[in-house]
Amino acid sequence: MCFMRLIQVLSAGLLLLLAASVVANEAAPMAKDPVLEARVMAISDELRCLVCQNQTIADSDAELAVDLRNQVREMIVAGKNEDEIIDYMVVRYGDFIRYRPPVQPTTYVLWFGPFILFAVGLGVLILNIRSRRRNTSETDEEQLSTDERERVQTLLKQTSGDENK
Repeated sequence: MCFMRLIQVLSAGLLLLLAASVVANEAAPMAKDPVLEARVMAISDELRCLVCQNQTIADSDAELAVDLRNQVREMIVAGKNEDEIIDYMVVRYGDFIRYRPPVQPTTYVLWFGPFILFAVGLGVLILNIRSRRRNTSETDEEQLSTDERERVQTLLKQTSGDENK
C-alpha cells in the first residue's frame, strides 16, 4: 500500500513537470526599456534574415537573427540612428540584407522586371490572337470552291427573299 502511494505521488509530480513544460509564455523583451525594444523591432523589420531569407530578423528565430537583433540593440544604445545602423549592415552584408532593397541600377530587374514581363506577355497574347483571327478568316475563304460560293450566294438570296415576303 505504501508502494502504491509512492507511485501515485511520483506520477502526479511527473505530470506537473510535463504540464509546466507545455505551458508556453511569451518571451520577455530583451531590453528593459519598451521604447528601445520598439526601435529595435522597427529596424529589425527592415533587415532580412540571412539564414531564412524570406523573413525579417524581427520574425526569425535563427541564431544569426538573434545576434543581429542584439547588434542592432547595442548600436541603438551606442546612440546610432536607423540610417546609420542599416548602412552598417549593408556595408557588412550587402544590399541583400535589406528586406526592401532600394531602387538603383543593380536592382532595376528586381523592381521593374515583373512589369516588363507582364507587358511582353500581354503583347505576345495580343499578337497571337490577331494572327489567329487573320488565319481563320483566310482559311474559311480558301476552303470554299467557286461553285460552293455561288451556291451559298443563291441560298442567301433565297432566304433574304423569303424574309421580305
